[in-house]
Amino acid sequence: MANQKPGFLQRLQTKWKLDSLLQVVLVLVVFACTGFTILFIKNPILNFFGVERGGGQGFVNTVLYLILILPLYQIFLLIYGFIFGQFNFFWEKEKQIFRRIGTMFKSKK
Repeated sequence: MANQKPGFLQRLQTKWKLDSLLQVVLVLVVFACTGFTILFIKNPILNFFGVERGGGQGFVNTVLYLILILPLYQIFLLIYGFIFGQFNFFWEKEKQIFRRIGTMFKSKK
């Protein structure tokens, strides 16, 4: 029994460098709440901007989705992270994402 593999939550705790399994569960709850929130507000927002499902404008719809919904997802992650006491974790992840995006646009010399 000493050679047991760590469970899913323990692996996430190690990967995300969290202090406890409770933090792992809270981070997963934040992801779930954010996903459900986006699920409920996505269609009204896209309808407001005239984006139609299956309207034959796949590329345009995808670009509008990325411009409108993706930033909202990031904002809701921070909001729910704050509510559940995991703001610092999500703020660090946001900074990593912006650094990666920034390196994509830097000119290579």
